[in-house]
Amino acid sequence: MTDAEELNGVDDGSDKKQKKVSKHDSGAADLERVTDYAEEKEITSKGITDAANKFESKRNKENEEKLAKERELQKVHVKKEDIELIIKEMEISRSKAEETLRVHRGDVVAALEALTN
Repeated sequence: MTDAEELNGVDDGSDKKQKKVSKHDSGAADLERVTDYAEEKEITSKGITDAANKFESKRNKENEEKLAKERELQKVHVKKEDIELIIKEMEISRSKAEETLRVHRGDVVAALEALTN
């Protein structure tokens, strides 16, 4: 190829190859930065263990609170006729009627209001 052809832009093939190669290299460099960042942010097995322990302790605490609440509700005395009244009026199960009465400390009116709202 002559100097004139090169000056006129006839030999664009080599320039295109260089542009493609440099474009490819910049994409690879970007990908490398992304993977480096992701590797830095990876959770270690210690982190997973810590998270699982926190989750388990929170669940245990919630279960203990639930059991304590159930024990407290069992101490509340409810009348059998109040339970029957709520079952008949609201057409709900005995366990739901009893639980609602216990939550409202045996107050039939408050239990009925809670069930209607």
